[in-house]
Amino acid sequence: MYSNLSIKRGRGQRMKIPISKPNIGDEEKNAVQEVLDSGFLAQGKRVALFEQEFGQYIGVPEAIATSSGTAALFIALKALGISPNDIVITTPFTFVATASSIMQCGAIPRFCDIDHQTFNIDPNSLEEILKKEGHAVKAILVVHLYGLSCPMEEIMSLANLYDIPVIEDCAQAHGAEYRGKRVGAIGKMSAFSFYPTKNMTTGEGGMILTSDPELAKRCRMLINHGSQRRYYHEFLGYNFRMTDLAAAIGRVQLRKLNDSNQKRRENAHFYKQALAGLPGIETPLIPEYALPVFHQYTLKVNQRRDELARFFDENGIGYGIYYPIPLHRQEFIRQLVGDGHFPVSDLCSQQVLSIPVHPLLHQEEMEHIVFLIKSFCGEEVH
Repeated sequence: MYSNLSIKRGRGQRMKIPISKPNIGDEEKNAVQEVLDSGFLAQGKRVALFEQEFGQYIGVPEAIATSSGTAALFIALKALGISPNDIVITTPFTFVATASSIMQCGAIPRFCDIDHQTFNIDPNSLEEILKKEGHAVKAILVVHLYGLSCPMEEIMSLANLYDIPVIEDCAQAHGAEYRGKRVGAIGKMSAFSFYPTKNMTTGEGGMILTSDPELAKRCRMLINHGSQRRYYHEFLGYNFRMTDLAAAIGRVQLRKLNDSNQKRRENAHFYKQALAGLPGIETPLIPEYALPVFHQYTLKVNQRRDELARFFDENGIGYGIYYPIPLHRQEFIRQLVGDGHFPVSDLCSQQVLSIPVHPLLHQEEMEHIVFLIKSFCGEEVH
């Protein structure tokens, strides 16, 4: 039906635009080569420098590099003493690692529905849960989804009322701000991911941040076999250390982060202007408290979302559906927590569609994406 709409390139070649693209250049390659030439590849001085630089960037004194974002979440929970059968409140509208890190502690995720415009935890739903079982809750794990801050003032107020620590899952929010303060510096602890599709990458890797030196000390031991001193082990730990190879990439990526995030915001602004008023399409809301970093640019397609996704496939456009199955409907989680009623999460899972917003996009590519969306929606395009 729409096959004649695709723009051709070269000798009849269709334009292909990926949903994400790591911004890796000669600086990263040279940094890795320096590590290889040094002969020291494991956790060393480059990891220590990366921890210091990343902590300073976010504005938190203690930073602990890990092998992945999932490891960062798990170790943060373990450091807080989360134990079997403890209840941890989180969102069902997130990647599975948010809940699985809770379950790996033997604890139970207690889901809280989301706001239909921001896709983040709804403070009103959180308050209802806390009124019912607040004193049984051991932690609140919030997710700054798509690079947009949660409404942290309301969340922290509720958490403080019940004396519950807040962990920020910042896997998609490197550099995002809440009222001028970078996310990851607001809760008791925070966790970042450096997976290749993130706003900055180390290949794989993660980071835990906290202002509590005792929690930081425990995290460092937990990721290193329960040890402060080599071959002396004080408790059961894990091997979740970052390598100097990963840290070398991360240090370069961190220097690029502000410029990359600004380009994402500029790309998002273009989409917002170009897609304004398009029937059946809602562009992301930016609350007054937030400076987002647009890890994803996520549309709400009120009807025919899957048909639009197929149309993108036909025309070589990368897209993402984050997330098609909310966590309360994942069978292995449902078996633990039972059936839940989270209507906003369920509805959003049927509507969301993320389009390319990464900083390596060209203007021609974004115009092509807009052209295709408008054509799909029946708008006259020129």
